[in-house]
Amino acid sequence: METYLARYCKGAKLVRYADDLVVIHPERKGIEQAQRLLSKWLQKMGLALKPSKTRICHTLNPVDGQVGFDFLGFSVRQYRMSKYRSGRSMKGYKTIIQPSKAAMQRHVQRLQDVVRSHKAAPQAALIHHLNPIIRGWSAYYSAQCSKKAYSRLDYLLYQKLRAWAHRRHPNKTGYWRTSRYWLVNQGEGWVFAAGHGNQRVCLCTHVETPVVRHIKVQGNRSPLDGDWSYWATRMGKHPELPTQIAKLLQRQRGKCSNCELYFRSEDLLEVHHVDGNHQNHKWDNLALLHQHCHDQVHSGMRDQHPVVEEPCEVIALQISARTYHRDESA
Repeated sequence: METYLARYCKGAKLVRYADDLVVIHPERKGIEQAQRLLSKWLQKMGLALKPSKTRICHTLNPVDGQVGFDFLGFSVRQYRMSKYRSGRSMKGYKTIIQPSKAAMQRHVQRLQDVVRSHKAAPQAALIHHLNPIIRGWSAYYSAQCSKKAYSRLDYLLYQKLRAWAHRRHPNKTGYWRTSRYWLVNQGEGWVFAAGHGNQRVCLCTHVETPVVRHIKVQGNRSPLDGDWSYWATRMGKHPELPTQIAKLLQRQRGKCSNCELYFRSEDLLEVHHVDGNHQNHKWDNLALLHQHCHDQVHSGMRDQHPVVEEPCEVIALQISARTYHRDESA
C-alpha cells in the first residue's frame, strides 16, 4: 500500500497500523487524490474505506469545525505561536501530540468501573486492581506531551476515591476518612495507601510516569542489521556487547565523557574509574573514554589506591559520529 501510494501520489506519506491509517500531504488536492487511489486499491481486494471513520482535516486550520485528528489514541494538531517559540522550524506554529479526549474518557470510565466493583472490598485489593491499569495507560502515552493529561486523570481518580471512602463511612468526618485512607495527616502527602511498614501498599499515580521523548529510528536501521553499536547506544543492551559497555554507551549517548566527541568506528574505548579505585565498580564511578583520552587523564594522575589491578578492558566499537549526530537531532 505504501509503495503504491508513493508511486502515484507524490508527496503523500502514509502511516499504517493494522487496519488504521493516516495519509499526510501538504495540499488538500493531494489528500483527495490519495483517498481515490486507496479506495481503488482496496476495491481490488473487496474492501472499502468506512465513511464514518474517514475524513479530511487540517492540523492547524479548522475543517468542518474540527482541527487535527485522532490516531491510535493520540490527538495530533498544531497550535499558532511566535516563531521564536516554534522550535527549529520557526514557522509560527508547533505540533503537539497528546492523549485524545476519547482515550481519556475510556480510561476514566475503566477506573470508575474498578472503583465501583470494589465497594465492599479491602483498600489493598482496590489498589492492586488499579495499579496495573494506571501504569499501563501512562506508559503507553509517556513518549508524548502527556503531563497535563496525567494531572487531570489523577484529579478525577481522587474524586472517585473520595466518593468511595464516603460511601463506606457516611457517618464519619472528612478528617477521619482522610486519615484512614490517605497519608496526608502522617506527613507523607496525598498518597492512597493501605497497611503499615513493609506491608504498606500505595496507589500509583499517572504523574509518576516520566515523559521521555522518543528518538526516531533511522529509516535504514533494523535490530537485525548487525550494527550492535547503534542499538546498544539506543537501547542499552545488545547480545554481542558486554552489559557494562552497552549501558555506558547509552548513558553517555555515544560520546566520550572526556572530550565529548562521538566515538568513531576506528576508536578504541576503555572503561575509566573516576576516583582511580579499580575496586569501585559503581555506575557513578565508571565512564567510557577514548583510549588516548584515558591516557591523558592518567598521565598526571597518581593512583592513591595501591591495589594492583589488570589494565582496563579495551574494546573496539564501530560507532559512526555522523550516525549518532543524526539520531540525536531526529
